[in-house]
Amino acid sequence: MDKMILTKRKSRAIAAVLAFSGILPISGLHKFYLGQPLWGIVYVLLSWTPIPKVASAIEGVWYLTQEEETFDRHFNLGESATKASPPVGNQVESVANALRELEALRQDGLISEYEFEQKRRQMLDQI
Repeated sequence: MDKMILTKRKSRAIAAVLAFSGILPISGLHKFYLGQPLWGIVYVLLSWTPIPKVASAIEGVWYLTQEEETFDRHFNLGESATKASPPVGNQVESVANALRELEALRQDGLISEYEFEQKRRQMLDQI
């Protein structure tokens, strides 16, 4: 059951709506939806400050302005809703490229070690 929830395709529109709802008293719902529970907890804990409200608004705009492929690469492990599954050789190559990008995000401090490991395991399960 948990695996099914983690691998369910994320919607860019829903993520944006949840991010904009962060302007209300409780911020961070979009982080839980996108599979980033640690960031969600940070947003909830800081919801008494304006920081998560501003961050949520910025992220909502970011979700709406980015291409669908970019959103899929970040939050759906590169899986597009319109594309068919690539052949196994291409799939391994795309997972390897996604892992390199994920490692770069971790090294830049944009994702935590926990988030990195969680996404890495999901990607390797695709092979």
